Amino acid sequence: MPARGENYAGSVSEPEGLAPKFSTDRSAYAEALRQWFAGMHPEVSDVEVGNVNIPVATGFSNETAFFDASWRDDDGAHTERFVARIEPGSGPLFPAQTPALTQSVGVQHRIMTAVGAQGIAVPPIVGYHGDRDLLGQPFFVMGFVDGVIPADTPRYSEAGFLVDEATPEERTLMITTGLEAMASIHAIDWRAAGLHWLDGTGTGEPTQAYQLDLYRRSIAADLAGREHRVLSDALDWLAENDPHDERVGLIWGDARIGNIIWRDYRPAAVVDWEACALCPTEADLGWWLMFDRMSFDDMDAPRMAGYPTRDQMIEIYEKASGREVRAPGYWELFAAMRFCAIFVPLADRMVEAGIAPREANLAVNNAVSDAVARLLEQA
Repeated sequence: MPARGENYAGSVSEPEGLAPKFSTDRSAYAEALRQWFAGMHPEVSDVEVGNVNIPVATGFSNETAFFDASWRDDDGAHTERFVARIEPGSGPLFPAQTPALTQSVGVQHRIMTAVGAQGIAVPPIVGYHGDRDLLGQPFFVMGFVDGVIPADTPRYSEAGFLVDEATPEERTLMITTGLEAMASIHAIDWRAAGLHWLDGTGTGEPTQAYQLDLYRRSIAADLAGREHRVLSDALDWLAENDPHDERVGLIWGDARIGNIIWRDYRPAAVVDWEACALCPTEADLGWWLMFDRMSFDDMDAPRMAGYPTRDQMIEIYEKASGREVRAPGYWELFAAMRFCAIFVPLADRMVEAGIAPREANLAVNNAVSDAVARLLEQA
């Protein structure tokens, strides 16, 4: 496998060269993290934090900071690598599932703790800090997981270890085990796991209709009077064609190979849980298929030998989950609508940061809107 890279940078891909301008002085991060770590572990001494690395392309979603912490205890000296996920100053991109869940890092800390207890491979959770006193925003800290992540720039379908180094058998193994990891998330009994706090309906019976209403309200607020015909048409079509799937459960929300840390072509950790929700679990497969289409079909990238086709991925998921895939087209369009919806505030933040011209109306005129329009034509 390739050498590890610190490319765990967030759930929303930000174009290279269009990273947000930092508004917070990052020079104080090392001392702030040292204070936090020492406070979390009063039983240790000689705490030091160094080698802080903040990938430049983070910040519109959650900012990510890698750092080393060293300390001494009764067993001697120790040094470990950690990852801090920091709330963006402009707020989450995905709509909050309930009015009480408006803090993205709080949701991620809570859900990763819960699914980790259910046997899902996630980075070890170290702690959470809900105040703004140390890093300017709330944050949580995880243990560093060694591995690789397929890149968005350049796209993993065009360059990188999957194209240049993987064998056909390794590509098949990777996608198969990734889909199996997704299926294991869907197998969680969300009620037994105590995930009622994610149920925005407050009834104990979450539905797809609630998700559509949630996104409709969020989109209207973000557009602030601007017209987005494609999103409006997509929401109407999704409401009219709701399959009323009773297989409601926990969804990862941002299900794609770029949100898995891979080791030996198997998942070492499933990451980026800020879009988790309770709804028909086929929604995750739709998001996975949407990113596959955008990575291959929409980029005219040939599918590498051994890399499963879309139909094969559906078959793999069905075998892993024991569930029939009933409406992949519906769920892919639902995924594309969601991606298009979060592109509205993302584009507005790019404009405010001075890295996209206001006159381009990027919130409406973008490649994701075009993808939604094409899927609507095929529906």
